[in-house]
Amino acid sequence: MLEADNLECVRGERRLFAGLGFRLEAGELLYLQGRNGAGKTSLLRMLIGLLPPESGEIRWQGMPIKTAGEHFRADLCYLGHLNAIKEELTPLENLLAAARLAEEPLAEDDALDALEQVGLAGREDLACKHLSQGQKRRVALARLVKERRPLWILDEPFVALDIAAVDWLATLISGHLQRGGLAVMTTHQTVAIPAGTVRELRIGH
Repeated sequence: MLEADNLECVRGERRLFAGLGFRLEAGELLYLQGRNGAGKTSLLRMLIGLLPPESGEIRWQGMPIKTAGEHFRADLCYLGHLNAIKEELTPLENLLAAARLAEEPLAEDDALDALEQVGLAGREDLACKHLSQGQKRRVALARLVKERRPLWILDEPFVALDIAAVDWLATLISGHLQRGGLAVMTTHQTVAIPAGTVRELRIGH
């Protein structure tokens, strides 16, 4: 269970939001909505522990995330708006390196299977600098194929994807929810998630 209680966000001299709260349980997805600059990405950064709220508290499984430490991070998978891949490495090398950094061992065969699922079969050994923006996004998304951590925080995951890839990712997120996972997501696109409970939270006016 992920809970946010009475959160306030101030950047510089501007208050982006205050009094914000929600409760998310197993099998639920929370869509964060709001105009650009409303604070959606700031809220995501709060939820993963990178940005402390001005006031309020975030809890994971009943424990404040600021004290949960490694227990919380071990349950968290964060995919940012930027792809966070190294251009000089291949998709396969990027995927294996990301798994090592996350201390989640990934066999090469499993990595190749993940890249095939995201439509990169035949490009596994091509340096990412030679890929299109959509293909680079797929490299980043390939991390989710074998991901089993319960909490997914996704910032604009559908950016640069074609229709087929959008449908594939919606199905992948649905599978995560069906396994009892939770997800918080920002997106400018209206995407139907075929399973789980979808809730919405609008930030700003």
